[in-house]
Amino acid sequence: MYEDLKGKVVIITGARRGMGKADALAFAKNGAKVVVADISQEECQLVVDEIEKNGGEGLALKCDVTNEKEAEEMVKKTVEKFGKVDILVNNAGICQFKPFLELTEEEWKKTLDVNLKGYFLCAKAAAKEMLKHKSGAIVNIASVVMGQIGMGMAGLAHYSASKGGIAALTKTLALELAPYNIRVNAIAPGAIDTPMAASTKTDPKILEQTLAMIPLHRMGKAEEIASTVLFLTSDASSYITGSIVVVDGGWLAM
Repeated sequence: MYEDLKGKVVIITGARRGMGKADALAFAKNGAKVVVADISQEECQLVVDEIEKNGGEGLALKCDVTNEKEAEEMVKKTVEKFGKVDILVNNAGICQFKPFLELTEEEWKKTLDVNLKGYFLCAKAAAKEMLKHKSGAIVNIASVVMGQIGMGMAGLAHYSASKGGIAALTKTLALELAPYNIRVNAIAPGAIDTPMAASTKTDPKILEQTLAMIPLHRMGKAEEIASTVLFLTSDASSYITGSIVVVDGGWLAM
């Protein structure tokens, strides 16, 4: 348990399922007030219902992270409900395999809009609110497929470009927001067992090839990413900013 997270107000994008939902439930369990934001109000409400059933506080909000007005409205409604914003977890994202030579401009733009532009817009809206009390924490979900310190992956030119952008954005925001006591870090998950990775599990050949590259020889759990998110937003990581924490079962060590 992270006692210092009790009473904190947390916004999580892409929180209706997968890693985002796991984050929401973990924060609520630690006493935080959780805003569950995603493109489906109904699915967000189901997560909030689960939080409230277990004695927590939550708010379901529909938000298209690629729309600046909706990102700003998300923060505004959070403040109206809970009075402040302490933590933002930029988790919303899309991923679809497509060979580079077959990738359309529209598919490229959509991926970059959700995975990178969305992070920029939500971070900007949340940081403006955090500035008012000169404290806060932002966690961006990147990926081991981010090039440079990570790796590339065939069929994911658009996705890897967006995640590489997140890594660079994270470091830059950390520098600009440090004077205001706002910490910004990123997590680079490997193969995590979520709906987004369903195709990996349903194809035995792909699953076998994936597990062969992971020293721990298993896919990660959404809850294992959530535990890292909690650490990076708690006082336990008070001297960590501008970092990219890899959670991949040893994949990048290969």
